[in-house]
Amino acid sequence: MTPFGEKVRALRDRRGINLKDMAVDLELSPAYLSSLEHGHRGRPSEALVVQICEYFHLIWDDYEEMHRLAQLSHPKVTVDTSGLTPAHTELANTLAERIRGLSEDEATAMLATLRKEE
Repeated sequence: MTPFGEKVRALRDRRGINLKDMAVDLELSPAYLSSLEHGHRGRPSEALVVQICEYFHLIWDDYEEMHRLAQLSHPKVTVDTSGLTPAHTELANTLAERIRGLSEDEATAMLATLRKEE
């Protein structure tokens, strides 16, 4: 599941909206919406993010958060380390090889470390 998909599902659950009804309301197939939530589809388009934000009547902070999560929700990431140091390339490749073996806590801790510079 992607961060965006997790948020969409949480919004649906909180409001008691099932996936099929939301898909019909947004004129999407239920299969597509399910795939988007589960991270089997790529990053949602800007137009779809806006449509979902409007569907849930999100205000500015939540609206911005949905756009941020959408940008971070591409399930098949490519990392370009050209021009960087060998350590950067090794880091990217090691993470790619081992990410499936990380626990949720380990992934969260690594993410917190990387976010410290933001």
